[in-house]
Amino acid sequence: MLPNDAPVLVPDPARGVVRRTFGSLDTHNYRLHFGGHLVSHTGSWMQNMAEAWLVLKLTGSGVAVGATFACRFLPVLLFGLWGGVVADRFDRRKVMLATQSSAALLAVVLWLIVITGVVHVWMVLTLAIALGFVTVVDEPAKHAFVEEMVGRERLPNAVALNSAVGNSARITGPAIAGLLIASVGTAWVFFVNAVSFFAVVGALAAMRPTELRRPHRVSERPRVREGLAYAWGIPEIRGTILLVAVVGTLVYNFPTFLTLLAHDTFHGGAGLAGLLMAVLGLGTVGGGLSAALRARPTSRIVVLSAALLGLALIAAATLPTRAAVEIALVPVGALAVYFGSTANAHMQIWSAYGAA
Repeated sequence: MLPNDAPVLVPDPARGVVRRTFGSLDTHNYRLHFGGHLVSHTGSWMQNMAEAWLVLKLTGSGVAVGATFACRFLPVLLFGLWGGVVADRFDRRKVMLATQSSAALLAVVLWLIVITGVVHVWMVLTLAIALGFVTVVDEPAKHAFVEEMVGRERLPNAVALNSAVGNSARITGPAIAGLLIASVGTAWVFFVNAVSFFAVVGALAAMRPTELRRPHRVSERPRVREGLAYAWGIPEIRGTILLVAVVGTLVYNFPTFLTLLAHDTFHGGAGLAGLLMAVLGLGTVGGGLSAALRARPTSRIVVLSAALLGLALIAAATLPTRAAVEIALVPVGALAVYFGSTANAHMQIWSAYGAA
């Protein structure tokens, strides 16, 4: 029996929730990664919004706006698997140093052609394709590098925090872009984005390589065909890949349709387009943090979140007023990120266990 003056330790539920949600930040390298990508993603979302607005003003065509983002993601669709081979073959930290520096250079080029007044739509499309090829290598390296920083046990948490970082930038990025476009012009948005890449490059350079968990690499060169066969042979991964392909194709074009919604439906300017994207981003923060709380996302959770995302989009499409649409964008953003985070973590977990 405890003495009368003995302290009684009472568990703090709130502290436990915070620790589960932000547990990966205990790792030095991941803290650097987290901070650097928060800055860089903000710049990238600024550019997404400004690029859509620039193309719309140059052409007056929603098709051209959609084509810009199609050009960016076409290389990923066609060559994404080969990007994964590069990420598996070389040091991922060095690969990301190269890809992030290349993306910064492309942003500088875009800034220069806009500020000098020589910009044409074909130039924007060409730079979008070039950025797509950078993304082909950068994205698989970035995703695979997370496990090197935090290990397999904390991988779902780190993946969800990455999504929270990337999508919290939807709040500040478009809002800042709208203010910059209204005050100093579209060109300076691209310049700020170029500068933001230095945060990632600096974080990668400052990491402690000795604390990274080096992946086991086979002696033979990885082959795309074998990788496809391996992933397709795991039912949990196969189903998730198909679902992500459908949702990714039909849903994740927010910069395009929100820009058109602001301009064509509500007859607003860049400020309104930035506001709509920021409201969507408000929901993505909650969705990302909710995903971070779930330690082991299951197939059932992935499917359910996709279904709820579809229902939320249908509801938003039927609303008659701008205020109602803005409110509806919050759960749309939350479910979009929750689905993306859980699907990504689910595939990485099953891939890791399959290789073990």
